[in-house]
Amino acid sequence: MKWRVSPSRVAGRVELPGDKSLGHRSLMLAAMAAGRSRIGNLSRGQDIASTAACLRALGVGVDEAGGTAVVESAGQFSPPSRDLFAGNSGTTMRLLSGILAGQPFRSRLCGDASLSSRPMERVADPLRRMGAHVGTRDGKAPLEIRGGDLHGIDYRSPVGSAQVKSAVLLAGVYADGETRVTEPAKSRDHTERMLSALGVPVRVSGTEASIRGGGRPSPFDADLPGDPSSAAFLIAAGVLTGGNVIAENLLLNETRTGFSRILARMGADVEATVDRNVVGEPAGKLRVGGTVQKPVSIESSEVPALIDELPLVALLGTQVSGVTSVRGAGELRVKETDRIVATVDALRSLGADIEARPDGFDVRGPTSLRGAEVSANGDHRLAMMLAVAGLVASGSTTIHGADAADVSFPGFRAELSRLGGTIEAL
Repeated sequence: MKWRVSPSRVAGRVELPGDKSLGHRSLMLAAMAAGRSRIGNLSRGQDIASTAACLRALGVGVDEAGGTAVVESAGQFSPPSRDLFAGNSGTTMRLLSGILAGQPFRSRLCGDASLSSRPMERVADPLRRMGAHVGTRDGKAPLEIRGGDLHGIDYRSPVGSAQVKSAVLLAGVYADGETRVTEPAKSRDHTERMLSALGVPVRVSGTEASIRGGGRPSPFDADLPGDPSSAAFLIAAGVLTGGNVIAENLLLNETRTGFSRILARMGADVEATVDRNVVGEPAGKLRVGGTVQKPVSIESSEVPALIDELPLVALLGTQVSGVTSVRGAGELRVKETDRIVATVDALRSLGADIEARPDGFDVRGPTSLRGAEVSANGDHRLAMMLAVAGLVASGSTTIHGADAADVSFPGFRAELSRLGGTIEAL
């Protein structure tokens, strides 16, 4: 599918589909619990569907209707009769590998061509240290897992990755003794928060998280707050086109609000109000207005809190005077695409002055972007960033492969249009 985007102003109130990171974990933790759980406002994106399908293949009852999932589980899993297909979802594959490492049977996790090109030794290595047998193909998927009889370890992760940390902690639920994970920089902490809220305490100190095996999460009933990574694209559209955007019922976990902090540093007006807690996660309202006025320099310690929004940071950098730089974001090279190269190439096609670095990029602005034909390269974040770019570029911008946005935000085009964006499917 192609989208054609023209200059226009975006403003208004939005309520986003449930956060994707919480959706994956909610389904998995409900499957680990013995009983019935209800998960409301579950994202309908393809990645979440992959997690649900894998759990069904493991004998868990997952009934989805109208954005709500009811999970019925005996608190244990059955040996799968077929490969577990994670689609394009790295979260599905890596987190589920931690759970499967604790099960006394063989399983095989595979994915599409993109997922099969991403590094998996980063989770296979610590799971092997815990006692599971985990095979990869040249360090990548498919993952062949024979689990059971795990023991706790003290693991120092070479990368600040919530997926790696979560895989080890979830395996730690099934392990004897204590499992400890230390990261070089604090990553998203959803697994720690949700496990603790559901009765499996996780001790956290700085960049270290530890868990003692033997517990199991309790069943739960929750309506998930909206996804801040999806909201970021609509918020950026408002900031770049002069309109205020208010996101209601939004996840406001500080490990996910890095983009809001960057907007404030660039000069936008940002106000967040927490008004409730959902399975250990703060939620509320985010109001963003004004415009960006100055560049930023982002260092490696800040990257984990806004890894998905860095293409938007590059776009914002094209509209302010000075150099916007990002460092310590080498993880972008092993996403759905090499997101550094893809972002640089796409924005250059629109006239941006941007240069790739080994672990980030430099953007020199301001630049008057001009419409062009560009490709999303199968990357949902890139598809949405380019749609936002098209709102401020002169002429029209045609985005090939724009339906990649459905991976995380199926209603993105319709929502952008409702807020005033001129965007049509071709």
